[in-house]
Amino acid sequence: MSDDPIPVLVLFGPTASGKTNVLLNLFGGQTRHGTAELVSADSMQVYRGMDIGTAKPSAEERARLPHHLIDIRDPNEQFHAGDFVRLAGEAIAAIARRGALPVVSGGTGFYLRNLILGLPETPPSDAAIRAALKQELQEKGAAALMAELACGDPVSAERIHLNDEYRLQRALEVLRLTGQPLSSFGVSGAAKNEAGARFHFLVVGLSWPREELYRRIDARCAAMIAQGLPDEVRRLYDAGYTPHDPGLRAIGYREFFVQDEQGNYRLSTDIAGVQALIAQNSRRYAKRQITFFASLPHVQWLKAGKTTPETTQKLKNLLPGFHTEFTGFHGDTEGKRLGGGVL
Repeated sequence: MSDDPIPVLVLFGPTASGKTNVLLNLFGGQTRHGTAELVSADSMQVYRGMDIGTAKPSAEERARLPHHLIDIRDPNEQFHAGDFVRLAGEAIAAIARRGALPVVSGGTGFYLRNLILGLPETPPSDAAIRAALKQELQEKGAAALMAELACGDPVSAERIHLNDEYRLQRALEVLRLTGQPLSSFGVSGAAKNEAGARFHFLVVGLSWPREELYRRIDARCAAMIAQGLPDEVRRLYDAGYTPHDPGLRAIGYREFFVQDEQGNYRLSTDIAGVQALIAQNSRRYAKRQITFFASLPHVQWLKAGKTTPETTQKLKNLLPGFHTEFTGFHGDTEGKRLGGGVL
């Protein structure tokens, strides 16, 4: 490999926006326009046994287009943004060594932001993690949270008193979000990632009209139920997993669980009600994703076409001048890919 930055295509979009289908259409056919491998930027597809509810690509789809960072954790294991940045960087470099185009795709915005811009010097905040920690504090108590902190950030655990709930939750928030101890921030810059110096990103955002996206979300939720999502959740529950575990906090799983006054969980039998709740939470999540994506720099916004092939063609039009496999198509886009815009 040369010392030149590695070209990396990043395709992101909200849940149910059709990212995987577009990439399979472009790179996964019998006659490929260019060899590629995909690095998943989905915080829940990392978990084993969680296939239907995370819209994980099938074995056949993964055979057509190799995927990385899928099925690498059990549902009770944490997977932080810092873990993603490190493993994604390793995967991108390995893909490039094989002569393929690395493609990063998913909907977990802070994974993408930290990969593109590097992990921040200042610890970030995350409302979802804060809410989860607040709930865990009420259910498990401060001692359980302190034990987790002591494993991942013993320096902060030594500094923080058990009764200082705010600082305890803040330290765990940073640890879960970045994979780095709070004690490393503002001291040596250890959390800063140098990906920007090694990778050259073409960042493409896939957008849909809001009502059409919501229709797609509702249809996907109905399809997941029909494909056997209740049975998948039952298998996870029978294996001992509950919403206390990181994986089962995901939309599409946590909605099945009902907790009694003693804190014990059972599975809801109201499948229609669960489906409606999953769809509602997914629509709300998509709205938050869209808001977060707007903060990413130098994005080429791609309006989805009426069909997957039409959207695929729009994406393909951006690739000449970015990756040598595509120099025969539609001319160079060097001038517009760094400035952002809508196509």
